[in-house]
Amino acid sequence: MTFTKIIFKILRKMTKTTNENLLGLVKELKKASHSEAAIWGRIADDLSAAVSRKRAVNLSRLNHFTKDNEVVVVPGKVLGGGDLDHKLTIAAFAFSRSAEEAIQKSKGKAITIKELFAQNPKGKGVRIIG
Repeated sequence: MTFTKIIFKILRKMTKTTNENLLGLVKELKKASHSEAAIWGRIADDLSAAVSRKRAVNLSRLNHFTKDNEVVVVPGKVLGGGDLDHKLTIAAFAFSRSAEEAIQKSKGKAITIKELFAQNPKGKGVRIIG
């Protein structure tokens, strides 16, 4: 085995997660993407990305790229940077405390990706932002 192959093998092992919740969610979404909607497969791929490619999105970005009453998914973590001036339903793997407070203050909802999948298995009207 060449030195380059050894390095790539080590890097692959390093990027794998041991978070059982995340692994279960990715497995469930991959399974659903074959029978329900392709959007869940895309979200599963984004969630299983390497640690250095995980997404973290500030509220200011969500505020800028969304409209009132939209449903969006962030395949990663939502952070509290910036303001949110309209009502959104935001599904994410994790939320910072300040992000949750700001979302509630704007009369929006912060839910998990699993909850969104249960509410909308076909993925109709859902946008991925990240």
